Order: sequence, then C-alpha cells, then structure tokens
Amino acid sequence: MIQLKNSAQISAMVEAGRITGEALLLAREHVREGVSTYELDSMIRNYIEKCGAKPSFLGYSGFPASACISINDEVIHGIPSKKRILKEGDIVKIDVGAFYKGFHGDSARTIPVGRVSEEASRLIDVTRKSFFEGVAAVKAGNRIGDIGSSIQNCVESAGFSVVRKYIGHGIGHALHESPDVPNFGTAGRGTRLCSGMTIAIEPMVNTGSEEVYELPDGWTVKTRDRGLSAHYENTVALTSDGVIITTLVDKEW
Repeated sequence: MIQLKNSAQISAMVEAGRITGEALLLAREHVREGVSTYELDSMIRNYIEKCGAKPSFLGYSGFPASACISINDEVIHGIPSKKRILKEGDIVKIDVGAFYKGFHGDSARTIPVGRVSEEASRLIDVTRKSFFEGVAAVKAGNRIGDIGSSIQNCVESAGFSVVRKYIGHGIGHALHESPDVPNFGTAGRGTRLCSGMTIAIEPMVNTGSEEVYELPDGWTVKTRDRGLSAHYENTVALTSDGVIITTLVDKEW
C-alpha cells in the first residue's frame, strides 16, 4: 500500500534528505587514491550521527556498514573494508541513507578516482542524465512507467544497458515502501502518480550487458560480463507545488 505524505511529513523528509546529501558530499571530498572504503564509511557514519540521525543501512537486513560502497564492475551493495583501497581510474559508487525524525533519505552517486577512462566518464554522465530524465516524468497524473521509460530511453540511446534485477522504490517511514520504481518500462503504464508520493529513483547502468549476479557475501552485486556500472539516486517527493528532490544539496552533482 502506498503511504502518501502530508506537508509536515515531507518537510521532515527534506531534513532527512539534507543530512543524507551532505554525508555524500563529505565522502566525495575524500575520494582519492589510497583511501579505503572503510575510511569513507566511517566518515559517513560519523557525520550522520553528529547530525542526530541514524545510518539507514547499518544493520538493515544484517548489512554490516553505514554505506554501500561499490567499485568498477560492482553495481550496488558493496561492503566497506579496510582492504578495499581506491586507486587511480576507479569509479566508486557510494549509496547513503539517513533516518531522521522518523523518515529516511536515500541517495547515491558514482565518483571517479582521479583520471578515468572516457567510457567511464561517459557512463557516469549518462547515468546522472537518465535520473533527471526520469524526474521530468514525475507529474501528477503520469504513471510509474513514464519514469522508467524515460530512464531506459536515455540509457539505451547512449549504447548502455539498464539493470533490471534491482529497481527504485517508495520511501518514507520505511527505507523501502510501495511502489516499485523500475528504471525501465512502458510509458502510460503502471501506478498513477499523485501528490504526496515519495520515491527513490535510482538508475543503475552498465556499459555492457544488463545481467548481474550476487557474490557469496550475500550483498555485493557485480556485472556478469565484468563491464563497468554506475549508480545515481535521489529521494523525490511529489507535492501540489511540484517536485522536491530532498537529497540534492549540490545542484551541480
């Protein structure tokens, strides 16, 4: 069942989103060669807790860290580790959630480590662009399929593929709520959008095949063909006045 939010609840989600977005910005400042994913995770956790919030992912279904940090052909859900050291040319996906005053924010970015390949840079750019193509379809009266279709068209026209096994979701009191928000689909199909809906839109885009698989750790997801993958996510609220992207604290990123 979809949980519609009133203006006071959306205001609380804006606060949770701000903390989430700021934690990501902090992590971005420290993404460089020689830094471990454990160090980034520690920074994120400390910042979220300093703000009086809780990391949404810590302990979620047993997840052992505060952020999902995935490198290169890892798509999502990478587990931070002291042994995972960033190196020049990597692309690192950092997915962060913060729970504050009863509501969650959820956001992810793909960050280059130093100079990356032209393909990697284009992948990051297209993935970000596809998110905003999806957001442009978030209008009262439109349908979930309009979001997915917009994302899919953007990605596939650039020669990349959309991961289909993992999708976006509703968000609010719970980290994952209804409705499902696929990054592919048919325009004009699916759940109708209306004011009060809050969703996490999160295209996951591969350079090669859309096929992915989960590692034995039970979390980390990788591309089947070892191609690169990028991830871009924000929490989005549809209000009577339009769309609010609650986790977008730097409009250029």
